Amino acid sequence: MVKHKKISALQKYFHHGKEITSSSQNFENKNAFDLSRLSIGQNFAQGADSRLYRGKYNDQDVAVKIIQVQDEEVDEKSSLARLEKQFIQEVSVLSKLHHRNVLEFIGAFRQEDVFCIITEYLPEGSLRSYLNKLRSQESRLKLQKVIVLALEIAHGMEYVHSKGIIHRDLKPENVLIDKNFLRFGLKIADFGASCEDSSSEIMDSDAGTYRWMAPEMIKGKKSCTRKVDVYSFGLVLFEMVSRRIPFAGMSPVQVAYAVVNRKLRPDIPDECPAPMKNLIEQCCCLDPKIRPDFCQIVKVLEQFEASLAHDGTLNLVQNCISQNNHKRMRFLHWIFKH
Repeated sequence: MVKHKKISALQKYFHHGKEITSSSQNFENKNAFDLSRLSIGQNFAQGADSRLYRGKYNDQDVAVKIIQVQDEEVDEKSSLARLEKQFIQEVSVLSKLHHRNVLEFIGAFRQEDVFCIITEYLPEGSLRSYLNKLRSQESRLKLQKVIVLALEIAHGMEYVHSKGIIHRDLKPENVLIDKNFLRFGLKIADFGASCEDSSSEIMDSDAGTYRWMAPEMIKGKKSCTRKVDVYSFGLVLFEMVSRRIPFAGMSPVQVAYAVVNRKLRPDIPDECPAPMKNLIEQCCCLDPKIRPDFCQIVKVLEQFEASLAHDGTLNLVQNCISQNNHKRMRFLHWIFKH
């Protein structure tokens, strides 16, 4: 009976059709999404429990995410329950988000034990593939481009947080490139690990990715806040600045241990401008209360952008920094309050 209620609550999230009809055993939602208008093409990516396919819906290019229990799963029943919960949560979250820096949700449906989520398709791939390509070419992002891309992510995350959503798995793989003749933009994607800001559930063991995960998430603390996304953003910013994957040479488990027990932090290159280095350090601070909110991060990045436009450097911000550590800390307080 509980299962029936959960599924019925999803009715408002399904687009492009009539209400979902449901039963205590299952729910039939073919009318919620016109399957006759959906064609599925080639598989282009896959995860632990899902595969991504190119597709067409109403003549629009779409990405079709198909989630199902894998054959090698030992406990099929519990795995199905976990995937159903993830599906319901992801559809619930996606249906609330409408922003140019968030992947567009098209619709979703379920057929028996297979779950399907349809979003817009972005052919340029992820920020991860873009950074890997630059690394293979021994090329570096210019500071101006770093700031532009960081602002794209920060604007998206500021919006996501304003809707009461914590992403919990922010990393270059989950940031997609939106490239057209008007702009080179970025969109936040993959909300499979996301949760409501007010949720008090203990972190799922498979939520997030260790290399990008905040210390409090690794510890499995209850009621982790939106500041876990700020920590992950700091590491994304670090990679864009340094051309290095955070904690390269270490396995994800080694990273998790070192971050929690040895207080390991990213080694920011010396050539990184001091204001940018301060921002990365502030985002990756051990204490989540000290990390800025995304609205503050946006303001700081906009200040960086203005300084760079003025004379090609961050000197307008740099000049605020004193060699005295006490004054430097006052600067950090100032930069996140203005």
